[in-house]
Order: sequence, then C-alpha cells, then structure tokens
Amino acid sequence: MIRVVREEAATLTGLLVFAILTAVGSSLSVDAIGGIGSTVVLSMLFAVMMWCSFAAVHHAEALATLLGEPFGTLILTLAVIIIEVALISAVMLTGADSPTVARDTMMAVLMIAMNLLVGISLVLGGIRHKAQVYNLQGANTFLAVLIPLAVFSLIFPSFTESAPGGQVSVLQGIYLTLASVVLYGIFLTVQTTTHSDLFREPTDLAAEADGGAADSGHGHEAPHSGLYHAIALVGSLIPVILLAKKFAGYLDHIIVLAGAPLALGGLLVAVLILTPEGLSAIRAARENSLQRAVNLCLGSALASIGLTVPAVIGISWLISEPLELGLGVVQSMLLILTLLVSMVTFVSARTNVMQGAVHLALFFGYVMYMFDST
Repeated sequence: MIRVVREEAATLTGLLVFAILTAVGSSLSVDAIGGIGSTVVLSMLFAVMMWCSFAAVHHAEALATLLGEPFGTLILTLAVIIIEVALISAVMLTGADSPTVARDTMMAVLMIAMNLLVGISLVLGGIRHKAQVYNLQGANTFLAVLIPLAVFSLIFPSFTESAPGGQVSVLQGIYLTLASVVLYGIFLTVQTTTHSDLFREPTDLAAEADGGAADSGHGHEAPHSGLYHAIALVGSLIPVILLAKKFAGYLDHIIVLAGAPLALGGLLVAVLILTPEGLSAIRAARENSLQRAVNLCLGSALASIGLTVPAVIGISWLISEPLELGLGVVQSMLLILTLLVSMVTFVSARTNVMQGAVHLALFFGYVMYMFDST
C-alpha cells in the first residue's frame, strides 16, 4: 500500500490541490489575491498538472512496453490529447477571448510537435548517431492525413465568407467534424491493424525477418500489470481535467494583466500538454529509436487536429459561442512553411542535423512573430 501511495503521489497531490482550491473558494480568486498572488497560484497549478502529466506518460509507456508498437505510442498520444481537449474546453468556458483559444493552442501544438520536438530530436540524434533511419512510409502516412486536415481546419476559415473573422460556419463545422473523424479513424485502422509495420523501427522489422526478437524501444520494464497501469493512467488524468478550469482562469487573468499576446496562452497550454511526451520523443531519438520519436511528434500533431477539432466544434455549439479557427496571414504562412519543410525532411528514410536545425529555426520564428505582432 505504501509503495502504491509513493508511486501515485502525483495523482494524489493533484486531487488534494483540487480539493483545497475548491474548499477555499473565492478567497483565492484572481480579484482577491491580485496579479502576484495569481502568478504564484498559476505556477503551482502548472507544476502540479505537469507532474500529473508525467505520471500519465509513465503509465502509458508501461502499457507501451507490454503492448509493443504502434499501440504503445498510440496510447501515449491519446492520453496527451485528452489533456489538450480538457484544457481547451476549460479556457473556452472561462476566458473572454475564448473564440481563439482552440486555434492558438492547436497552432502551438503543431509548431512544438513538428518544429521544436522534431528539430531537437533530429539535432541530438544526428550529433550522437550521425544519420538516422526510420520508416519513410509511416511518416508519409502521418503527413498525408495531417496536411489536408490542418489546411481545412486552420487556414480555409480565414478565406471563406460564410462566417466572419475566421469563424467556422455550421456547414464548415459539420464537414470538419466528419472529415476529421473519418480520416483519423481510417488512419488508426491503418496504424494498428492493416499496416502497423509502417510505424515500427526498420531494425525491428529486419530482426523479425531474420527470426530474431524486436526491441520494445521503451527503455524499461512495466513494474505492474497492464490493468494496474491502465487504471493508474486514467487516475493520473483526472486531476489534470479537474484542475483545468482553475488553471484557465488564472492564465487568462495573468495574460491580460501583463499585456502579453493572447496566443501566448495557447503556447503555455501546449507546453504543459507536450512536455512529457516531448521528452519521450527526444530520449527515443538519442537512443537511435527515431521511428518512435517520429510516431510521437507527428502523432501528437495529427491527433491534435483529428480529435481536438471535432471536440471544440461540439463544445462551441453546445455553449452557443462562436469558434474562430482561421489563422492570420503570418501564422498561416508559418503553418504552410512547416508543412512544406516537413515534406522535405521526410522525403528520404535518413535524417541528419541540418534538417533538425531548419525545424528549430521555424519554431523560434513562430515565437518571434507572436511577440512582434503585439
């Protein structure tokens, strides 16, 4: 029992913090404690939620060890997207600038996953292993679904006239929901059933062809049964979901008080969402398991569009609030440039440091233009 309490300390702490914040009520509201107090509480919530996210990743990786690829990476990606949807939903229900929070967060997730994480993975992996190999067809399958969904969801709404200011009309919402669900559903079938070998390490496939055993690629053994890790994974996500609305309230207040660009909120939410998974991707690249890193990075980007878009459209209809998904001109160009560079990066089955450096330049350009527009 003591061992379980120690191992699940993050989950228990998250539940305790939620109980305390609920009990004290208005005494810790943003109006009562001011800017400095709100910053302290926001930092505390960020740390606790990040701790719970790492706990979720730990249990997801344990399940990945038990189930193997690509199911392991898929579980980890879906856990992260649950956190993303919960946080976006909380901000949509809390902040005055909620029509753009889904757009800003999804854009930030794409920039972090496809530029920052891919860039760091390729640079560190290239420094350590020179050129690295991965399954080219798997990466191209990710991009084949990601590119049209990203353009339809985040670029087209800014150029149509059916709804003002980049908002999503009812007809667009229906189409985006159906397209996202159908395409992502087909992708999951391809990834897990019909062509699962496209998302596995080429070295593992070669080893199995020679009669050997494939490496799980996760670097550790699962300390408990699959049922235990599945229950613990769900349990570690609960505090993040419960604390999401409180986190959103403080975040919105601090951004307005500091006069920071509103898109910074989406970036901070994306950092909270992707940090644990990002560290797993970087570690995989350093261990020369580039296919797992590619699965994590591109899988997060694709799931962010394929699952988050239908969720936020449904929420906007449920609460009868407008939803603005269309990006501005500069962000649209950055997204298109990212998609084009990704196509060039994954055009061959070998990568090197140069490609990673280009992706990092794109990410820091995204951050620069975020503040340059204020």
